[in-house]
Formats: sequence, structure tokens, C-alpha cells
Amino acid sequence: MDTGKLPTRDGLVFEVSVAGDPAAPLVLLLHGFAVSRHLYDAQLPALAAAGYFAAAPNQRGYSPGARPDPADRAQYDIELLIRDALDLVEALGHGGRRFHLVGHDWGGSLAWEIAAHWPERLASLTMLSRPHPGAFARALAEDPEQPLRSRHHKAFLEPDAVPKLLADDCAWLRNRHRAQGIPPGQTEKHLSVLGNAPAMEAALAWYRARGTVHRPIPKIRVPTLFLWGDADDTVGRMAAKGTGDFIAAPYRFVELPGIGHYAPDQVPERVNALLLEHLAAHPA
Repeated sequence: MDTGKLPTRDGLVFEVSVAGDPAAPLVLLLHGFAVSRHLYDAQLPALAAAGYFAAAPNQRGYSPGARPDPADRAQYDIELLIRDALDLVEALGHGGRRFHLVGHDWGGSLAWEIAAHWPERLASLTMLSRPHPGAFARALAEDPEQPLRSRHHKAFLEPDAVPKLLADDCAWLRNRHRAQGIPPGQTEKHLSVLGNAPAMEAALAWYRARGTVHRPIPKIRVPTLFLWGDADDTVGRMAAKGTGDFIAAPYRFVELPGIGHYAPDQVPERVNALLLEHLAAHPA
């Protein structure tokens, strides 16, 4: 696995971990909040060994070279975040080819959008801990627990959210990682990216640009694997299991008993096996 800096046509420069032959089918892996590209440290070598070209970027705001002013929330609009992902595919040399997409948390939100609006670009979709927006909206309205699980979304909109998250050597993040099963060594890697004020301000700009509104998207017509741990502190069972109602393609839902929000860090071998099986069933 190598790490480099990859410029895109917008003039942004992303930190990207890559593994495998650049001519092989691409697997793009997008991380979510409170982690980084290191979420996929165990997946990239496994994908490369299986004959894929795997790439995991630090996304907009997480990469210092791709960090517009977080105070300008328009620079973190979801349309720009989606375009970043597609521009990275082009910069990796796969602009004219179908690719496999993996998304976790906020990266999952982008992946759902790409699958919904550019299904012809994808060979497969793998989702980690992020329900389809339709299932999530339904759970927010009908599951009394889901608004409580999602209350951090509103907290991140507060002006003092960044100092609170960074206080006491990032105690909030460390405690959450520990409770959700992230090994300490991985937490240190994630905090090497996120554990400073400029990066944290930019990461929260994703939430602040969106607010509390989750826009609807069409049903998904891409073969989809959804992995959900039943100890996930942010996604309840109704939202997770309800995702199947919004997939109009081959679909597999796998519940991971005792696993939290960050399955690639917590049970990397299990995630690798399921991911490789899914990709092999839907070649690019």
C-alpha cells in the first residue's frame, strides 16, 4: 500500500492510499466522519491481492491540499463532494471505465447519491453503516430511537463544536472509537488526520453545509451489499433493515452481531471476505 498526493481538475490535491495494478478494475473507498482513509488500511492490500486497484482518499477538508475555507459552507455542498469522488476516479485513470464503490458513513451518503444518479458508472456498491436516505428518513419519523442516535448531527452545527471535540486530547472521539471497537492504533492514525482544528472545522463543514435536511434520492439500480453492525451507535435496526425497500437490483444485507459503526477497523477480515465475494459476483 502506497500513499501519494493526487491532484484533480479543480486544483485540489488529495491524500490517497492506493494498492494494486492501476490497470486493474478500480475500487474507490470513501470514509466518513471521525475517521479517515485509514479506515480501509486492511482492505486495500486484500483488494490488491485479489486483482483490484484500490484507492482510499482523505476527502475534501480532511486533505490539507483539498481544504477550502470551512466558513464558506458552499464549498462543502454535497454536489461538490460528489464531484470530488468522480474527479478522483478520473485522476486515477478510470474516467471511462466502470468501477466498484465502497462508502462508509458520510462517504456512504456520497456513494448512495452516485449510485442513484450515475448507475451506469458502477459495477457494484458496498455500503457500511449508512442506510439508504429513504430508509433513514422513515426511521427518523417512525423509530423513537433513531432521532436519539442521530442527535450528534445537530450538536455538530453548534459554533463551539470543534473545541468540544478537540478538548482533553480529543477525548470525545477517543471514547467513541473505543466504545465502537476501533483498535487504539487505528484511532491514532485517524487523529493524525482529523485531530487538529483546521481539519475538524472542515469535517464539520460537511454537516453545516447540509444542515439537518437529507434530500431524497431514487431507488438504487446497482448490485448492493449493505453491512450493518447491531452495536452501531448511530444507525438503528429499522433504518438498516428498511434499506432493502429502496434497492431495485441484486441486494444482500449482512448483519454483524456485536459490531459497531466502524466494521472495517473492528473486523477487517470479515469485511474483506464479504467485500471480495460481492465484487467477484459483479465484475466491472
